[in-house]
Amino acid sequence: MLGLGISTLWLSVIVLIPMAALVARSTDGGLGTFWDSITGRSAVSALVLTLWISLGVSAFNAVLGTMTAWVLARDRFRGKGVVNALIDLPFALPTVVVGIILLALAGPASPVGVNVIGTRWAILLALLFVTLPFVVRSVQPVVLELDREMEQAAASLGASHLTILRRIVLPSLLPAILSGAAMSFARAVGEFGSVVLVAGNIPFKTQLASVYIFGQVESDDPAGAAAVSVVLLVISLAVLFSISVLARRSDDR
Repeated sequence: MLGLGISTLWLSVIVLIPMAALVARSTDGGLGTFWDSITGRSAVSALVLTLWISLGVSAFNAVLGTMTAWVLARDRFRGKGVVNALIDLPFALPTVVVGIILLALAGPASPVGVNVIGTRWAILLALLFVTLPFVVRSVQPVVLELDREMEQAAASLGASHLTILRRIVLPSLLPAILSGAAMSFARAVGEFGSVVLVAGNIPFKTQLASVYIFGQVESDDPAGAAAVSVVLLVISLAVLFSISVLARRSDDR
């Protein structure tokens, strides 16, 4: 009971109280001002772009991350340790460094002649780089624990590789895939450091919500910035809760 009380206290101090302060700040000018802040054209455009790109990145990561986790868990090849280390690199690397890397590789002075800076492609590349490890590291331990004897038994009974994948492997991996995709989405929604240098911050084209919020703070509108932040918070919580429910239902089957 004491441990539970301490955990609840720390949760309140670290998470709940700051969230309550954010909500309170967003309504400094009243609900009318809050509504105006989140329904302005620039705010809506930034939120919609952030949502769609984050969903796209999560879906892509769910596929590529699962494939990468499978290869790392099941295959043996030279350089496997190096690849494993590189997967974790975005966790340790300051995200603004990712932006600098993209500027060097895909900017005006690109050594390969590709310049995507200031476009949505640059945003996608940055978000994919910083979010892929979430799916890989969620799925990889589950792949390692899969019962290969069940797969071999299904194969001996004439099941095709596709049937084994669909009936045995994917149901076991689905909760981990959903969990990794949820964390990937949450990271993409709030990402700032890796995109602020490469997005171009063009309103209605490449302006993400995180960069828009920063602009509002710079424009001395903290209430407006807090209002858009609350919307991002609600979206992230809703997605995380929904995927948690789906993962729990998959576990129960």
